Amino acid sequence: MANIVTYGGSSTFVAGQTPFGFYDTDSEFKTDADKVAFFCATKLGFPLMDVELQSGSFYACFEESITTYGNEVYSSIIKQNFLNLQGTKQSEVQNNTLIKPNLNEQIRYSQQYGTEAEVGGDITKYSGNLDLISNQQDYDLNKWAIDNNIEGGIEIRRIFYEAPPAIVRYFDPYAGTGTGVQSLMDAFDFGAYSPGVNFLLMPASYDMLKTQAIEFNDQIRRSAYTFEMMNNQLTLFPIPQKAGKLRFEYFKIVDKLSSTDSNATINTSDEACCGENPVTNIFNANFKNPVYTDINSVGRDWIYRYAAALAKEMLAYVRGKYQTVPVPGSEATLNQAELLTDARTEKASLLEQLRTLLEGTSRVEQMEQQVREMEANAKMVTGVPMKLYIG
Repeated sequence: MANIVTYGGSSTFVAGQTPFGFYDTDSEFKTDADKVAFFCATKLGFPLMDVELQSGSFYACFEESITTYGNEVYSSIIKQNFLNLQGTKQSEVQNNTLIKPNLNEQIRYSQQYGTEAEVGGDITKYSGNLDLISNQQDYDLNKWAIDNNIEGGIEIRRIFYEAPPAIVRYFDPYAGTGTGVQSLMDAFDFGAYSPGVNFLLMPASYDMLKTQAIEFNDQIRRSAYTFEMMNNQLTLFPIPQKAGKLRFEYFKIVDKLSSTDSNATINTSDEACCGENPVTNIFNANFKNPVYTDINSVGRDWIYRYAAALAKEMLAYVRGKYQTVPVPGSEATLNQAELLTDARTEKASLLEQLRTLLEGTSRVEQMEQQVREMEANAKMVTGVPMKLYIG
């Protein structure tokens, strides 16, 4: 077996000595890499004890700890802002973006309510014409959909069965009777309104009551035009006496059942963007590895300690290959089990500490903290003596 050289107390980092090379070109990473190697070796007992690792092992731990730190930070950001990130361009790197909360996803969710209420929505409403046959009362709209090559069926939303509205039959006995009222309306550009006289002399409720009276007259004294529909089987009342066309509006069921949105728009900026390949889930939210130089002292302290825990875990695996080693006159038992237990405990503790910090800086937690501060401040202000103003 070759004589493998272990860490000797000093090293010189050069690019290419880390597994992935994420940070090899970062000037501060290159400066700190050897310092972190010495720090980790010292934490493991060097130089009083031999450390069966090389400088490259420490560099790998350093690189992994930075990446883990960035992943935890960015995962927290994605968790808090995913509704605001959906629909943004994948090409837009979000590392240093100040994400602005917006209601665009809530609006997209509410569009389905707009569809049902027919006050908007994101589903196209189509119209069709049904051929009416003389003396035929029942019509199959499912068959109509098949005949028109519509797959998946249709959902009927409106049947235009109504007679012309009552207002078109409104007769104003005072208009054009020689009283000069109509010409007066023309002078004020109201002549095109119907009815011209009541527009000026009567409240709008008068017109509404008159229209309702005419419609009640049609409903009671004439045959009512209506329909009944169950499972897209249409029955018309009264029975059509001659051929014609009946217009209706419908949704395609495949459109309503679709769970995708091909019109994903909106960005975190004020201007809406409509880019190709929008962010759809957490794996394509565009966050890159952090820039080590940009990480502050708080983050670097966590990275150093996590790198040391990773190095301890790596050393435990190395020592676990040989439970005992021969020494002059006896054998020495290695501390693999203790190292591995300590390393895993330290890693879990550091991750929990970081996640607690990130949770404390979440938008909701910060808002709640501000509320507590305002309440505390309000209580303090009540103890301040109030001056009496004498005017």
